[in-house]
Amino acid sequence: MLTRTVFFLLFWLRVILNTQAEAACGNTGIWLQVLGSGGPEVEDKRASSSYLIWVDGRARIMIDAGGGAALRFGQSGAAFSDLLAIFFTHLHVDHSADLPVLIKSAFFENRSRDLLILGPKGNFLMPSVSGFVSAMFDPDRGAYRYLGNHLPGAPGNDWKIISKDLDVQPDPEKNCLQGPSFENSIFTSAIPVHHGPVPAIAWRIDIDGKSITFSGDMSNQWETLEKLAKDTDILVAHNAIPEGMTGVARRLHMPPSEIGRIAQTAHVKTLVLSHRMLRTLGNEEETIKYVKKAYHGPIRFANDLDCFRP
Repeated sequence: MLTRTVFFLLFWLRVILNTQAEAACGNTGIWLQVLGSGGPEVEDKRASSSYLIWVDGRARIMIDAGGGAALRFGQSGAAFSDLLAIFFTHLHVDHSADLPVLIKSAFFENRSRDLLILGPKGNFLMPSVSGFVSAMFDPDRGAYRYLGNHLPGAPGNDWKIISKDLDVQPDPEKNCLQGPSFENSIFTSAIPVHHGPVPAIAWRIDIDGKSITFSGDMSNQWETLEKLAKDTDILVAHNAIPEGMTGVARRLHMPPSEIGRIAQTAHVKTLVLSHRMLRTLGNEEETIKYVKKAYHGPIRFANDLDCFRP
């Protein structure tokens, strides 16, 4: 009898713990959820870069889909059938690897509307986002050609992947690129950012007077992000390198002092630091010290499944 009682106690404890592990954000209003707060290292024990924007309890926009994002998507309680679009900042593997996992998962949901996928144009080093989607799912040549019925023109399925490419060269005549709007309340915009030779863009989502901006990986050599992030409620900036880093890493990423300068120039209300790699994990005090030399607003360090309300 005692053994049976212990069994049932352990069973219900497991149910409670699993329920608590689902880190859904609030059921009302706008929320940012971090799915992946890490970089390309498996040793950091974090999912790679990925974020969700929730509106009234439904996950509507996804930014990036790095390795582990699909698992965190499920843990968040989100439904893929609710997702309107996936926006890529760039196509490094730690920002894009889980796209086919998410597309396959949709087979087991009642998705009926097309999925919009936007990202940068390509160059000699990287495909465009439309080329990336084709390389994954083209019904004749794609790596996952068995999912090719999700591409426009292919027979079958009630919904399709609609992919579009954005320019990645900064235009001094334009502050930002106008992105699509959704449901008369979700407005998007983007701007090219410098990430070494890799085509990259930053994204901003405006909903009902609130805004969330995502830097993606960038060095800020073009000094474009502060235009996009002006007066934003939350800036998600990538803390991939410590202060004083040189060489290739600095040509790809911005140090804490540069993040702080951008946040101050743009009058960012809250700064969330993500893309936390082994070279920055454990150095949070030093990071804050350099950020605060310019920026004096709230600073938060992102962890997987964290929720932030703008």
